[in-house]
Amino acid sequence: MITATSNHINLLKDLRVKSKAYFELVKFRLSFLVAFSSGFGYVLGTRGGVDWQVLAMLCLGGFLVSGAAIIINQIIEKDLDAVMVRTQERPLPTRKVSTRESMILSLMLGVIGLAILHQFTNPLTTFLSFVSMILYSFVYTPLKRVGPIAVFVGAIPGALPPLLGWVAVTGTVDAYALILFGIQFIWQFPHFWAIAWVSDDDYRRAGFKLLPGAGRKDLKTAFQIMTYTLFLIPLGLLPAKFGLTGINSAIVATICGVLFLAQTFKLIGNCMPGNEAESRKSALRIMFGSFLYLPIVQIAYLLDKI
Repeated sequence: MITATSNHINLLKDLRVKSKAYFELVKFRLSFLVAFSSGFGYVLGTRGGVDWQVLAMLCLGGFLVSGAAIIINQIIEKDLDAVMVRTQERPLPTRKVSTRESMILSLMLGVIGLAILHQFTNPLTTFLSFVSMILYSFVYTPLKRVGPIAVFVGAIPGALPPLLGWVAVTGTVDAYALILFGIQFIWQFPHFWAIAWVSDDDYRRAGFKLLPGAGRKDLKTAFQIMTYTLFLIPLGLLPAKFGLTGINSAIVATICGVLFLAQTFKLIGNCMPGNEAESRKSALRIMFGSFLYLPIVQIAYLLDKI
C-alpha cells in the first residue's frame, strides 16, 4: 500500500515537471503575444459585430502554430542553447524533455493549429500561417549564425500575426493589412537589436550574428536602432490617417513612439569607449521599451476602434 502511494506521488511529481517543461517549451508569453496580435488584427478588420467564436479559434490556432515554430527553433538550437547562460536552463539543454518528445509535440501543435485555422478562417490565413512557421523555423533560425540578414527574415514572421488577423476577416491582403504588418515589421528591428546588444556575449558563444553592419556595439549600430525607432512615429499615425482608428490612438502611438525614441538617444550618448556598462543599460531600457510599446499601442488602437 505504501509502495503504491509512493509510486502515485512520484508519478504526479513527474507529471508536474513534464507539464512545466512543455509549458516552457512553447514559450507561453511569446506565443500569447502572437495570438493577441492576431486577434488585434481581426478586430480592426471587422466592419460589423465580432464573431467571438472565430476570434477565439483564430487566437488558439495562432498560439498553437507559434508554439510549434518555437519548439522547432529550440530543437535546432539545443546544442547552442546549452552554451549560452540565458538559455542553458531550457527544457532541451537540461534534458527535461527529449528531442523526440519535442518533435512530436511540435508536430501535434502545428497540425492542430493549422487545422483550426483552416476550419474557422480561410485558406489564405492558413497558408500564410504555414509560411510564417516555415520562415521562422527553417530560414530565420539557421540564418542567425550567418549574419544580420536573419533579423530582416525573422521580422517577417514576427510581423505577420496582425496581418493574419486582418486576412481572417477580409480574405485579402490589402493596404490596411500592410499598414498593420509594416508597424510590427519596423518595430522588430530596434527590438531584436536591443536584445542582441544586451546578450552579445552569449550570442557570440553560440556564433549568432544579429547586430547590424559589422556586428559591433558601436555608434553605427546605435544610430541604426534610432533610425528604425524613428520610423515608428509616422507609421503609428497611418491607422488614423486611413480611417482604421481615430485621433486618440494616434496621440497614444505618437507619445509612445517619442518615449521609445528618447531611449535610443541615450544609447547613442553612451557609445563611448570604456562606457560599455552604461551602453548596456541603455540597450536594456530600449529592450524593455520595445516590450511595452507594441501592446500599449495595439490596445490603444483596439479601444479607439471599439
